[in-house]
Amino acid sequence: MYDWKNLDAALLPRKKFFSKIVGMKRIIALIRPKKWTAIREALSQIAVERMTVSDVLGYADSVHGKFPVENAQYVQVVIVVNDDFLDRTVSTIEKVAKTGKDGMSGDGKIFVLPVDDTIQIKNGSRGKGAV
Repeated sequence: MYDWKNLDAALLPRKKFFSKIVGMKRIIALIRPKKWTAIREALSQIAVERMTVSDVLGYADSVHGKFPVENAQYVQVVIVVNDDFLDRTVSTIEKVAKTGKDGMSGDGKIFVLPVDDTIQIKNGSRGKGAV
C-alpha cells in the first residue's frame, strides 16, 4: 500500500485516483518451454486465462560461477491479476515450473510488479474491473 501521509500537497488529487485502482499486480514468469502447456492448463484450472506469451532468449555472465549462458530459451508469460488472485497464480506457476522435488538451475524466475491502472480499450472501463 502507499504511504499517503508523506505525500506532497500538490499530489493529493492523485491520491483519490490511485486509491481506486490499487490492487492489481503484473506477474512476469520466465519458464522452460517444455513446461508451458502444463502451466497454461494449471492456470486455467484456477480461472487465470488471460495472459500474453512470448518466446524469449536469456543471457547470464555465469550460472553459479561455472560458465556463461547465452541464448537460453524461455517462455515469458505476462499476467495482470487482481490482488485476490496473486498468491494462487504465483504458487501455481512456481509449483508446475519446478523440475523435480528441489528444482533445478534454469527453471526460471517469477517477477511481481504493481500495476497503476488498467484500461479496457473496447469500453473504457478502468481499474480492477478491466483486468
